[in-house]
Amino acid sequence: MRAADVTLKERRKLVLMVRESPFHLGHLRTMTALTEMGAIVAPPIPGFYNHPQTVDDIVDHSVERVLDLIGLPSPNARRWEGVK
Repeated sequence: MRAADVTLKERRKLVLMVRESPFHLGHLRTMTALTEMGAIVAPPIPGFYNHPQTVDDIVDHSVERVLDLIGLPSPNARRWEGVK
């Protein structure tokens, strides 16, 4: 918590991968408040448009999304190419 607080105070990028689901009202209000303070809420929701074949593919997708958000894009990331 302290590290996240300092990150927001110093106006650095804070990305939160919230994983508990379903969210109750307290969760949603907290995520709203954090977003208003500048945080990015990025739940690790799998993207199936890349047709993952393994659990590793699903995990890699979530990690690659967060790396993009913090400005460290993975050169091996599979990008969405649109509907084919």
